[in-house]
Amino acid sequence: MPGPYDDLVDHLVRSSPLSASEATRVVAEVVAYFAEPVQDYVRRRHTELRNRGWHNDRIFAALGTELATRRVAPPALSARQLRRLVYG
Repeated sequence: MPGPYDDLVDHLVRSSPLSASEATRVVAEVVAYFAEPVQDYVRRRHTELRNRGWHNDRIFAALGTELATRRVAPPALSARQLRRLVYG
């Protein structure tokens, strides 16, 4: 059954050393990454950056910048809104 990203998979196979199955997996992972809900993304990234030793002020500034660069960017969130997504 043809998939919605077959043209992208074909392009990756032609333009890289990836096999068709590898390209299909990469495309699926990228699509899933960008489909992650904002709340899940913020919580996941907060944990990752906290584990690197970052403090919340730096984390929330980075998250604001990162969210603005998402393929479909959500509305700008304040540090307070980001903090609420993380801590409830």
